[in-house]
Amino acid sequence: MPRLGIVTCQILELEFAHLLLTDRDVTKIWGIDDEFSRELIRILKHGNLKPVHRITRIQDFQPDPARGLDVLVRVLQVGLHSNIPRLRRAVEDAVREMAPLVDGVFLGYGLCGNALKDLDGLFYDISVPVTLTMDDKEPVDDCVGLVIGGRKKYYEQQCLCAGTMFMNAGFSRHWQDIITMDIPEKLHHKKERILEKIMGSYQRSLLLPTPVMEEDELRENSREFNRTYRLRVESHPGTLELLERAWQTAKSGGQ
Repeated sequence: MPRLGIVTCQILELEFAHLLLTDRDVTKIWGIDDEFSRELIRILKHGNLKPVHRITRIQDFQPDPARGLDVLVRVLQVGLHSNIPRLRRAVEDAVREMAPLVDGVFLGYGLCGNALKDLDGLFYDISVPVTLTMDDKEPVDDCVGLVIGGRKKYYEQQCLCAGTMFMNAGFSRHWQDIITMDIPEKLHHKKERILEKIMGSYQRSLLLPTPVMEEDELRENSREFNRTYRLRVESHPGTLELLERAWQTAKSGGQ
């Protein structure tokens, strides 16, 4: 598969940077230079391990199939999952725009509130395979299920404490945007009171360290969040195993 597309969320920037920079099959990376993809492009360029091209239009993607695997990446805004139709439309539009230019699309998402439950129905007329990260023959629930190691481990932690805020690397980097994005501007003067009410049912912040962010950095990134909402902090090992396995599936044509 000489041309592979990725559509993902800002929440998984570090994980996809890790995949792309460490995969020897990837020879060149093309990133859409918009406000949401820009940080991933910066991380990739900082890694300085392989060519990274910024393009302003997706039509500027010019892969060279003879030289290896070219990857085209588009990152969508964090927090779209708070409105399921909005997330579904954004992912569908990104995939449909990308599909004619690649041999397959890998989605850096889970079911995300069932927004992406029926991929066959959503992309019935697209000729290239569209791949999600799987957990025992079913898609992972979301970015937490992806890095915690699947729905069984996710459920176990929810049963231990229903009021758990799962702190993966992306949430620790973007939590301020995530928790405020759906508060209307006219209510911003009440923002603190609204957030206190929303967060009132949470008791625990569960850190999920992985190779892209160790526990100390997660703890530091989330210190203000945990202090503000008076959450006790615990830790549980995270993993990139499911994501890496799905990436290999996408590279092999979605099989």
